[in-house]
Amino acid sequence: MNNIDLSGVGVALITPFKTDLSVDYNGLHALLEHCIKGGVDYFVVNGTTAENPVLSVEEKKSILEFIIEKNANRLPIIYGIGGNNTMALVEELQSFDVEGVSAILSASPYYNKPTQEGIYAHYAMLSQSSPLPLILYNVPGRTSSNISAETTVRLAKDFGNIIAIKEASGNLDQITEIILNRPPGFQVISGDDNLTIHMMLLGAEGVISVSGQGIPHLFCAMVDAALEGNFSEAQALHLSLFEITNLLFAEGNPAGVKALLDLQHICGPTVRLPLVEASEGLREEMKEILNGLIY
Repeated sequence: MNNIDLSGVGVALITPFKTDLSVDYNGLHALLEHCIKGGVDYFVVNGTTAENPVLSVEEKKSILEFIIEKNANRLPIIYGIGGNNTMALVEELQSFDVEGVSAILSASPYYNKPTQEGIYAHYAMLSQSSPLPLILYNVPGRTSSNISAETTVRLAKDFGNIIAIKEASGNLDQITEIILNRPPGFQVISGDDNLTIHMMLLGAEGVISVSGQGIPHLFCAMVDAALEGNFSEAQALHLSLFEITNLLFAEGNPAGVKALLDLQHICGPTVRLPLVEASEGLREEMKEILNGLIY
């Protein structure tokens, strides 16, 4: 099975909505072009940032088909298939149309709070069912369940099609353990925008980012500098983006990045309930910082 190189910046794409809450395909097209022009390396479709819990099956299919068409093979596409019903995910993977998609990103089961052995067995079953390379996603802040370093390395060594982990635990000791013990070719990808250069200094290959789609030219320049070993330049760019990146998550994701994109006239700020749009106060803070960034 061919492995995709996840070095650099992947962006967890939002789903733009019109004010009537239908999918804004013109806004989505504008976002794709904004990201490609800004230097993004690959797209992640149907992640939590896409508000996938409130998208219908038909919308998810239509959005993926639209992105594949407009992307026109310019960048690799990763698709999110995750949840807390292992057998339902197995069925979804087995019936998934892989055309135009390079890999699957799958978040660890949420709410159920499985043991490490349960997490291992869950991903083992997905690995055996997936028609594409599989990327683990550890995000305990959303799932209430951490994938330990030991479990990550065990999965990486036992299943050749498990090629990477998106690590959003925020635990640099745990991430260091993975990097020290991972098998050759297994990639570690940051899931925390403001920890990206810290993780890359430890040996991570890149990031799957939210803010990378908001200001891609600066965010990608930061990651590219880190990949080249120019950490002084990466540090300067990181510090310039630190405050606005924190603001993106101050009132929840993706309300923050949608507000940032709206301020740049790329797509609108609308979200679907139970999320609500960013407050006017947050928008004003973002606008002030955005105006000070060098374009």
